[in-house]
Amino acid sequence: MKPRDLIDLIVLGAIWGASFLFMRVAAPEFGAIPLIAARVGIAAMFLIVVLARRRGLDQLYRNAPRLTFLGAINSAIPFSLFAYAVLSVTAGFASVLNSTAPLFGALVAFVWLRDRLAPAQIAGLILGFAGVLVLVWGRVSLADDGGGVAVLAGLSAAVLYGISANYVKKRMSDLDPFVIATGSLVAATMLLLPLAWLFWPKTPPSRLAWVSAVLLGVFCTGIAYILYFRLLSRVGPSKTLAVTYLIPVFGVLWGHLLLHEPITASMVVGCSVILAGTTLATGMLSSRR
Repeated sequence: MKPRDLIDLIVLGAIWGASFLFMRVAAPEFGAIPLIAARVGIAAMFLIVVLARRRGLDQLYRNAPRLTFLGAINSAIPFSLFAYAVLSVTAGFASVLNSTAPLFGALVAFVWLRDRLAPAQIAGLILGFAGVLVLVWGRVSLADDGGGVAVLAGLSAAVLYGISANYVKKRMSDLDPFVIATGSLVAATMLLLPLAWLFWPKTPPSRLAWVSAVLLGVFCTGIAYILYFRLLSRVGPSKTLAVTYLIPVFGVLWGHLLLHEPITASMVVGCSVILAGTTLATGMLSSRR
């Protein structure tokens, strides 16, 4: 992995690490589906403006079927599942569920694309997941009601992320990553709009909830998707999905800086193990080194 790609990976982890905090703030007031409809809608408007300046809107129409399918399995459904999950579990626990995406991505790549992983990469995936467990051990808890369903929702979302990453590699490698990001979010918005109208909250969301939704849309979705699909096109799904191991790391960091949560020894150890696993999974560090 080139230095530029590694920087993109770290920045993406930092942005997505904040997304669970924003969802935790906004989801109780919006509801899962209305929040995600607002998230993808805001992101889609942001990216359409940029794509229009690049004169690439015509590519959206020519590739509508593929973009619609991707918008469903990579945005509309998994985003809604995680927004539902954070209603019953902590943001940290949701980020742990999200960190299983590389495992499912590697499994899908092996079964569908016949993509074999080197022993060091397999070790990196396992090590990264172990680091996530160390990081959140004793800090996450299931709510009394709906916790089991929330776990299934989060794991289902992670499975969809693994499928979608490999779908992009297999079926959409010919498209500009910017077109993929914009088109998939436009499609996700169209898919969710009817449900958002049906389930829109009777009590208007607060200003804080709206600020969280806007930040989710512009930074955690619009800008993040540009980085994500660019990485997919350059380094492939297995290495790109390793970003999910960085998400809990930055989740702890943002919690400390913004919510004044303490940083414990287990957090330091967990973050170190996660970073080691990520470097192995992405091929930046050999198993012998």
